[in-house]
Amino acid sequence: MAETGVNIEKAKATLETGGLVAIPTETVYGLAANGFNATAVSNIFKAKNRPSFDPLILHSNSIEKIKSFTKDIPEAALALAEAFWPGSLTLVLPKQDMVPPIVTSGLDTVGVRIPKHPLTLQLLESIPFPLAAPSANPFGYVSPTTAVHVNNNLGTKVDYILDGGACEVGVESTIVGFPNGVPTIFRKGGLAIEEIEKIIGKVEVQATSSSKPSAPGMLEKHYSPGIKLEIGNIPELMKAHQGKNFAVLSFKDIYDEVPAPFMKVLSKSGDLTEAARNLFAFLRYFSEVKPEIIFTELLPENGLGTAINDRLKRAAAQ
Repeated sequence: MAETGVNIEKAKATLETGGLVAIPTETVYGLAANGFNATAVSNIFKAKNRPSFDPLILHSNSIEKIKSFTKDIPEAALALAEAFWPGSLTLVLPKQDMVPPIVTSGLDTVGVRIPKHPLTLQLLESIPFPLAAPSANPFGYVSPTTAVHVNNNLGTKVDYILDGGACEVGVESTIVGFPNGVPTIFRKGGLAIEEIEKIIGKVEVQATSSSKPSAPGMLEKHYSPGIKLEIGNIPELMKAHQGKNFAVLSFKDIYDEVPAPFMKVLSKSGDLTEAARNLFAFLRYFSEVKPEIIFTELLPENGLGTAINDRLKRAAAQ
């Protein structure tokens, strides 16, 4: 298992020598390397078993630093950055040559963001390079929201885990790009689309890509707990599968007929923020309990509900 702690100097030294450090953010934990070091970045792909066609996000701690390795930034992007950074927003921008092709999977754009977590911001302030960091989990599996999740999955492949506690948001950042100048949501996430539209007006939504994605987090099948997940009307699903060893992941309802170890409620009060924070932890829990199948339902399609539904649909994809 990897060493875990809050030692910024150790994390910095590890990154400076080409190592991998798991970092906390408000969304999920990231698996970080020096974003300007192609060899170090290649080790992220190896550790996660991530396909090279799926690009990474570069993390920094200031807009000025991000401007130094991007170019031709649209006014709408700057407006969003001013409104939501640090926070759960990734912007896809034209890149400078100093960003290695391995980071962008050969694209001429790069995803960038300023995460909202004091430990990681402190680390980013101490280094002269951005951090390339996808979620710190094996590719296609449920994203980690605690340091323990990271250690359980990648403890032998990461050099140090910076432990920032449980993630506040619990789903990945919302990704916005500007193909042909049109603001476009590439991935629904921790920043609601409604909030984005308050700043820049109506946006397009391009949610998934089953071939080569134009941004991170666009693959159709992802976030799998390793157990079949079926979405629908939960009482009807339970009735149709009587006798099966199933688990239930509901939005706010408790089903008394389901044994406690196999019943999880995202938010008893119907709070979408709480539901997002619990989603990945509960999927990971069920992957350990190992029912035959998990029954779940879609949430209201507004606010963080759109991001949660996006993750559930991809986790259920065959």
